[in-house]
Amino acid sequence: MRRSHTASDQDTFTVATERYRRELLAHCYRMVGSAHDAEDLVQETYLRAWRSFEGFEGRASVRSWLYKIATNVCLTALASRPARVLPSGLGGPYEGPDRAPSPVAPGEVSWLEPLPDAAIGTPADDPAAAVIARESVRLALVASLQHLPSRQRAILLLREVLAFTAAETAEILDTTTVAVKSGLQRARARLEEIDPPDERLLEPDDSRARALLDGYIAAFERADAQLLQQVLRADATLEATPFRDWQSGLALCIHVLDSYVLGAPGDWRMLPTLANGQSAAVVYRRADGALRADGVVVLTATATGIARVVKFHDPALVALFGFPDQLSA
Repeated sequence: MRRSHTASDQDTFTVATERYRRELLAHCYRMVGSAHDAEDLVQETYLRAWRSFEGFEGRASVRSWLYKIATNVCLTALASRPARVLPSGLGGPYEGPDRAPSPVAPGEVSWLEPLPDAAIGTPADDPAAAVIARESVRLALVASLQHLPSRQRAILLLREVLAFTAAETAEILDTTTVAVKSGLQRARARLEEIDPPDERLLEPDDSRARALLDGYIAAFERADAQLLQQVLRADATLEATPFRDWQSGLALCIHVLDSYVLGAPGDWRMLPTLANGQSAAVVYRRADGALRADGVVVLTATATGIARVVKFHDPALVALFGFPDQLSA
């Protein structure tokens, strides 16, 4: 007969496992592309780990044991869910006649979500580890990962991001080292096709990145298209969920924003934050005299300007980032 868990068992479990919660959240997010789903999957991981903790024999480290559970929880979830994408993952930039952006039908596309940096944290005393952690959740990388078959995605993350050996990865996925090496090779090749190397991003604490974010925020709050021209690169791209159409090139980006988005001074309010290791802002829009949560915008800041703007029109994300649903006028 299986004995009941005691308070001492719970304490032992918490001490052994809780330190890995944030990095497991980052892992689940990279796997599924949704901050909300990742939180649920981490909860499921800890529930399964708690149920089987009594039988944990210590043949592997607690960390690799938890990653085995979390990875397989993610793979099970992904088997019944469509891949999450950004508009640029659906096709090329819009080049048709001028028109206001129109959203896709609800449920037609499963959209990628941003991840608050605060959710995963980084060791304050290890700047190098902080940079690596930020790079591993960059929006472009996570978006590209969603185009890989789920097991290839898991292999790539376990080997390249988390630095598990081929043997450890094979044990986590219940496969062979040969299969791991083959899967990694295919994943690398596919990722290079989807996401070729680009200009290095500025770290969000770089003064140049903060200046670009401040300029972008000021442009919206003042409804100033000319200021936007000063912070966006000539080859900038603009995309927003839940809209299928996206724009490439400064002229088109400015036209869409100026014609259909900026409105009048005071229509928008943005508060700086960090998402996916990048400069970002939570967005509020004036409605019925109040500034109400509208979503989150993530910027790709480079030494030559903002290369990419991705806006997530989802008011629920504002609370996820720890901000209120409404601001006083």
